[in-house]
Amino acid sequence: MEPEAELKQKLMDDLKQAMRGGDKVRRLVIRLVMAAIKNAEIARQAALDDTDILGIIAKEVRQRRESIEAFRLGNRQDLVAQEEAELAILNEYLPQQMTREELIVAARRVIEEVGAQGLGDKGKVMPKLIAQLKGRADGRDINAVVSELLSS
Repeated sequence: MEPEAELKQKLMDDLKQAMRGGDKVRRLVIRLVMAAIKNAEIARQAALDDTDILGIIAKEVRQRRESIEAFRLGNRQDLVAQEEAELAILNEYLPQQMTREELIVAARRVIEEVGAQGLGDKGKVMPKLIAQLKGRADGRDINAVVSELLSS
């Protein structure tokens, strides 16, 4: 049996702490992430590594951001506050997010590596860049930067 992913172990330790401390929001968020990890492991029939777990957490973060937007439009401040609290907890597990400038540098490097010329070569650049930046940048931001660089 292979060793536990460090991030998964940290999540389990933090869950125990939240249960002992009576932190209901943290407990709920970590349980949701753990369930998503478990479902992904069942689907893949293998244990996930830290980069896969970061991908799951990033997906949860994206869902919270979309919910916050929707609840703001619906004028539901109570739900906005709840989602923001969950988002703050999820962000603790993600690595520091890249700035736009860092994203542009990374994208230029990959574009050069694969020899991409125009927007038609976007399919060569995106998978490689997304794999490199998993958890450190949002897919929409990566897509925008790559499109911008390849069309100029």
